[in-house]
Amino acid sequence: MGLKPLTTRQLSKNNLRSNPFRTVCLVMVVAVLSFTMYGGAILSQSLKNGLYSLKNRLGADLAVVPLEHESQYEGIILSGEPSRFYFDRSMEQQIKEIQGVEEVSPQLYLSTLSAACCSVPVQVIGFDPDSDFVIKPWITKVYGRKLETGQLIAGSDIVINDSRTLKFFNDTYPVAAQLEKTSTGMDYSIYANMDTMRMLLEGAKKTGMNLSVNVYGTDIDQSISTVLVKLKKGYDVDTVTTNIRRQVSGISIVKSKNMFLSAANQISVLITFVNTVACALWIIAVFVLAVMFTVIMNGRKKEFALLRSLGAARVKLCKIVLTESLMISILGGVLGAFLASLVVFPFSTYIGESLHLPYLLPDLMSSIRLLAGNLVLAIAAGPLAAIYSAGKVSRTETCVLIREGE
Repeated sequence: MGLKPLTTRQLSKNNLRSNPFRTVCLVMVVAVLSFTMYGGAILSQSLKNGLYSLKNRLGADLAVVPLEHESQYEGIILSGEPSRFYFDRSMEQQIKEIQGVEEVSPQLYLSTLSAACCSVPVQVIGFDPDSDFVIKPWITKVYGRKLETGQLIAGSDIVINDSRTLKFFNDTYPVAAQLEKTSTGMDYSIYANMDTMRMLLEGAKKTGMNLSVNVYGTDIDQSISTVLVKLKKGYDVDTVTTNIRRQVSGISIVKSKNMFLSAANQISVLITFVNTVACALWIIAVFVLAVMFTVIMNGRKKEFALLRSLGAARVKLCKIVLTESLMISILGGVLGAFLASLVVFPFSTYIGESLHLPYLLPDLMSSIRLLAGNLVLAIAAGPLAAIYSAGKVSRTETCVLIREGE
């Protein structure tokens, strides 16, 4: 029974196994490249998704809040930071009558306690189902029925017990549904209609919570926290903002456009930085691999001379070198992408919170497409870096290889 001829693939495998340290070093260079590129791609796409989600979440053109409470409102919207502030509910009607305003909808805020009376310390947002044009579209996606008094809607990151209830101020409330992930403050908030909010406020009073955070000093029962404003078509945001400020006192106005642009600018800078680092690292990796392959090939001249003397064609030598580089790139590319996945997916919540920016992971198909693109670029790095060395080895005469390999 005759021996089977060694194929290019088998020769390349044997060469890589014969020097494991050299192989590991080459694989690690590609792995670092793949880790950075795939991790960076997931990061960039998550930030883009988060920005798109934020744009949809804002809904209103303007948010009118009590004087000097803009930062608290932005904290609620962007990260769900618990806060409460109030002004007189008559503000809603005043704003509604201003020229250029098409719709208004009030919201009422309450922050729960980190005590035995409450399941979790979160932001509770009360909304008016009859006038709301911001929250209802999100709720409708997961709960097609009318939200009854006493029921709550939970954000995606709120932990709910098996009985699907939450306790606030010693009273238990059923959770009707849980919203989809948005990467905004919605994920960490609880939603209720205004009647349920009044029940929660009564419970808060009984526990001794101070609710007199009203710029007008009016009773909490006659208060709201925010008036969301939707403009009529053709009206300029700045003009209507000026009109509101002239006619209504004791308020601050948050422009949704400014919130979105601020986040968009930060995300754009971060994505540009990540992409620049990834491109630079790819170029550096190709250069480092090229140098390493050149040094390695110079040390293997005797091996290649032996193969030539045994009848291996010049093209065969070229194929061996390129096949080795391809195998190294595949191993490094897969390893780097796998390690990146162990970081960006399990720790996505921590990453988003650390960045203080909307951060929403891509879906499965998008992640697979990003993975495929990353592997193509990472795997291409090895053969591209080895082209020069492969060509040089194949062009050199056998006698020269023997002489230089001694």
